[in-house]
Amino acid sequence: MSMPQQIRIIVGKSVIEAALTDTACAKAIYNHLPIEAKPNEWGDEFYFSIDLKMPPDETATTKVKVGHIGYWPPGMALAIFFGRTPMSTGPEPVPASEVNIVGMITGDAAVLKKELGATQIMIEKG
Repeated sequence: MSMPQQIRIIVGKSVIEAALTDTACAKAIYNHLPIEAKPNEWGDEFYFSIDLKMPPDETATTKVKVGHIGYWPPGMALAIFFGRTPMSTGPEPVPASEVNIVGMITGDAAVLKKELGATQIMIEKG
């Protein structure tokens, strides 16, 4: 079994540690790093295009948790969930449609709430 790939998410003044899973989609994203983008916001979710076309995979779901990192196939985008989204009915985030679960923040995902309004996000190999 291979170890998860360690990454760093840098947004505003926050540096968050995370790990990518051992799926083909997550490996493709890791090999695409570093990624620098202007994040869009959807509630307590950052998402941004990563110019990488991947299909839905065996992890594709609308059931995500705070701290999950997902790849959204329709938008070729990475999504970082750190709280409720406009589709949430409870405390958990709900994506607009299915995302491939590609990773998990290993630190405190709620820290990202103070970075709402950020103009740049960077994902790099950790």
